[in-house]
Amino acid sequence: MPKNKKLFDQLALLTTEQRNSLLHNLDSLSTEELLRVINNEDTTVPIVVRNELKYIARAVELIVKAIKSGGRLIYVGAGTSGRLGVLDAAEIPPTYGTNPQLVQAIIAGGTKAVFHSQEGSEDNEEDAVTALKKIGLNKKDIVCGIAASFRTPFVASALKYAKSTGCKTIIITTNPRGILRHKDFFDLRKNIDVAICPEVGPEVIMGSTRMKSGTAQKLVLNMMTTATMIQLGKVYGNMMVDLKMNSRKLEERAKRVLMMVTGIDYNTAAKYLKQADRHIKTAIVMIVKDVDKNQAQKLLIKAKGFVRYAIK
Repeated sequence: MPKNKKLFDQLALLTTEQRNSLLHNLDSLSTEELLRVINNEDTTVPIVVRNELKYIARAVELIVKAIKSGGRLIYVGAGTSGRLGVLDAAEIPPTYGTNPQLVQAIIAGGTKAVFHSQEGSEDNEEDAVTALKKIGLNKKDIVCGIAASFRTPFVASALKYAKSTGCKTIIITTNPRGILRHKDFFDLRKNIDVAICPEVGPEVIMGSTRMKSGTAQKLVLNMMTTATMIQLGKVYGNMMVDLKMNSRKLEERAKRVLMMVTGIDYNTAAKYLKQADRHIKTAIVMIVKDVDKNQAQKLLIKAKGFVRYAIK
């Protein structure tokens, strides 16, 4: 079978590549009618994501285990999917005070693909392997492929290589899990430990996976890394206590958190944050336990970074 015909047949299997039968008259609608149609379709996305909670939970468990063992979370994607991985990876360090190496993203086409479309790069399987080798991928790491269509060669190649090194692997797609049973996807299936498959159905614009598919993937990524960071002790209650005060806004947020947790006033919060070397967790423990910085840090180490257990 010609290579292009095989790809044509694969695309025909994907629900995201189908034509939405209810929207054949889209180009005849008014602006407000168009917006209502898009909004109605978008409201279905959180429901299909909810249906995948048990698989998202499995992924979180694997990520937490990998990180606790000294590993990293590596996203791999192309196009919209790749950009969403870049976005999530970029936002983890300032929000949770992590090393930028802990959560990384590899996008087909490299950094320039974040800003300008590099469509052909998604077919380059060798580049995916090269990129993973460049960051020194090892069996402690976990690789998460993000691919609305399942079949993106760049992502599939990365997952195959990751599996060969002993890594655990995840895929986030927006097509039915049952597609993995098709013979064309056998190789992909054997290289995946957890498949997260919120089935969004046909897009408003046929094949435009920047729409519902992108929304679903963003929701999954939000849930996955937020739950991971909570389980790593990066949150107290529902407040960020490991954020990096790299802006005036974050400095003021840190003071508010400290005031809300301990009941102290603004000036006292500023004083303790300075004494704690701008580390909110340390400042909280210092105040609640009435100890100095060194003692607070020891209590946090004993509590494995969890404020709740350090101040018990």
